[in-house]
Amino acid sequence: MRRTIDWDDGAIVIIDQCALPGAYRTLRLHTVTELVDAIRRLAVRGAPALGAAGALGVAMAAAKPDADEDAVRAEATRVADARPTAVNLSWGVERALAKLPAGPGAVLAEALAVLDEDEDVNRRASGHAAELVRAHAPDRPVRLLTHCNAGRLATVSWGTALGVVWHLQAEGGVEYVLADETRPLLQGARLTAWELAEAGVPYRVLPDSAAATALARGLVDCVVVGADRIAANGDTANKIGTYPVALAAARHRVPFFVVAPKSTVDNTIPDGGAIVIEERDAEEVTRFAGQSTAPEGAAVFNPAFDVTPVDLITAVVTEDGVFRGTLRNPR
Repeated sequence: MRRTIDWDDGAIVIIDQCALPGAYRTLRLHTVTELVDAIRRLAVRGAPALGAAGALGVAMAAAKPDADEDAVRAEATRVADARPTAVNLSWGVERALAKLPAGPGAVLAEALAVLDEDEDVNRRASGHAAELVRAHAPDRPVRLLTHCNAGRLATVSWGTALGVVWHLQAEGGVEYVLADETRPLLQGARLTAWELAEAGVPYRVLPDSAAATALARGLVDCVVVGADRIAANGDTANKIGTYPVALAAARHRVPFFVVAPKSTVDNTIPDGGAIVIEERDAEEVTRFAGQSTAPEGAAVFNPAFDVTPVDLITAVVTEDGVFRGTLRNPR
């Protein structure tokens, strides 16, 4: 499985997610400025992939021949601040920075360790979640709904919520996946659908506003989503539109599972009220494919994420197991 982000001879190599599904291309990033730009415009995105990007950004800064500790830390801050909601970005930065006293070789080794660990961590987390999904539909292939993209494109490799699909697919256990289009940037329609098609999984793309209707009509056995930050109590930030899906799932008694590595858990904040929500450019809402879709000067509210309260979440699943309610004790 191709890595979404990797290191090659001093450059960070990423799959350009802005180009999909129309074109598959990779980008070689040679400077921290190029990396920060790629993060901000979502050429690389997804919490685990951002963790890797953060670590590699520090390694790139440390590798400069004239870099001193203050300069590296300043560059690391630029990377960590590129997107405020996904805790994995700052986690990756801090993990690599911890090796700075040992020299640039140690920083790079730690960054590469983040990449190498990613697939195993996400395979284990999604494996635990797949067992939960099987338990809710033990006698037939399951019908899943997901929001945004939490596949290999959101990680170094494998995926979190879509990792559940890969586990179940290997057993012939997936009837279909409903992929919310995920407005305004269409990560579900562009990226999740692309991954599902590439893997040969039956799927349908639906408008975000149709998810509640699909749940009401009994078309969904389980909802599986990823996460960008999880508070200590289990409140979860994910792509905008996740919260309404959770509300509809609760109304129709459909299990709602969050799948993420434990690096996404932020035990420094007690609940979702403390999660900083990134707000993005108005033109993501007012323009599409270069054309205006709203009156000139229209005011816009464009949060990139929302917070789903823990009481709407059936379980949060990490590589350490299944958590219900507080994340301090797996069950």
